[in-house]
Amino acid sequence: MNRILEVIKALGPGMIITASFIGPGTVTAMTRAGAGFGYSLLWALLFSIIATIVLQEMIIRLALVTRRGLGEAIYDLFDNRIGRFLTVWISMIAVAVGCAAYMSGDLLGTSLGLGHLLNIPTNILAPIVGIIIFFIGIQGSYKLIEKIIIGLMVVMGLTFITTMFMVQPDWGEVFSGMFMPSIPTGSIIMVIALIGTTVVPYNFFLHATTVHERFNGLEDLKLARWDTIVSITIGGIISAAILISAGTLMLGQDINNVIDLAGPLVPILGETWAPIFISVGLFAAGFSSALASPMGAAATVSSFFKWEGGIKNTKFKVIFGIVILIGVVTSAIGFEPLEVILIAQALNGIILPIIAILIFVIINKKGLLGKHKNGPLMNVIGFLVVAVVSFLGIYSMIDAVSSFMG
Repeated sequence: MNRILEVIKALGPGMIITASFIGPGTVTAMTRAGAGFGYSLLWALLFSIIATIVLQEMIIRLALVTRRGLGEAIYDLFDNRIGRFLTVWISMIAVAVGCAAYMSGDLLGTSLGLGHLLNIPTNILAPIVGIIIFFIGIQGSYKLIEKIIIGLMVVMGLTFITTMFMVQPDWGEVFSGMFMPSIPTGSIIMVIALIGTTVVPYNFFLHATTVHERFNGLEDLKLARWDTIVSITIGGIISAAILISAGTLMLGQDINNVIDLAGPLVPILGETWAPIFISVGLFAAGFSSALASPMGAAATVSSFFKWEGGIKNTKFKVIFGIVILIGVVTSAIGFEPLEVILIAQALNGIILPIIAILIFVIINKKGLLGKHKNGPLMNVIGFLVVAVVSFLGIYSMIDAVSSFMG
């Protein structure tokens, strides 16, 4: 019992990573996957959660053993100046452009829930949400951000997991979809979306920063591992709950976002509470992701430039503020940066395989990690994860470039 309480108290950095990948885009992707293919793509979600745990565990090991960030480790990996220059700048540009491009969507998604309830346009609410997040970030208080994120995760869990049990899915079919992989006709893009929205490049940099903020050193490695495993598993359960609810209530229907779940829930919750219930969950998912995204951009830039002090560093706050500002402006004018998002998707398609491979190389350097480098089993698992993630990243890049050229 004491061990369980100790693990619960240690939750924090992993929760921020989880909150980062469960944003409006992920919620919408899960809803569409359920409505389009029922429970049959749950296996893809399960793989994405395992892949995220494996890669993020490598990050916390690197962070606590070396007391460095991923960007610093990548920078020092290259003796060749040209290779170092290209890797560092491509990585920073890809992450920064990606975070800025998706920030508007995060803010608009956050405001969708409140706007639905209050009947206020999202392009009015979104900038207000962005300004609130900006003032939270410039406080430079990791503990404040951690508490907000954990609170929002509790709200998401209560909302979406409760919904899943309310709709009474066929649990036999649920487990079949989770453990018997299949790729129904027309589902390959959705499979990539489910995995791509969970394995996020900037989370590798963000996790190292938050681990340094939360844990003291190598003596906390076990707690940091439990934080990662428990937090990301909770995120997987919440994501699965959304997909399962949509697969139960909306199979075969054309939908736009998770708000559409409110309609089928009316017989269960009533006309008043159904939209409130779903809207609150969407707001929690959006707000947490909108808070984590600019942190990810700032953590990435800080790590490559070796800025010390974490989120208390003024330069960290400047990058955080710039990303928020871009989101506030674009969401206020109703700008939908489709071309910018396609460029960001292509850049992420390039950077995800590169970063995943570099993590794998760094974590196997005995001179850097000593006895904490990967063992044979972790190398087999890690190689499979990196191979699949790399393939998906390249596929995503090709798809984005094709859409852009079209």
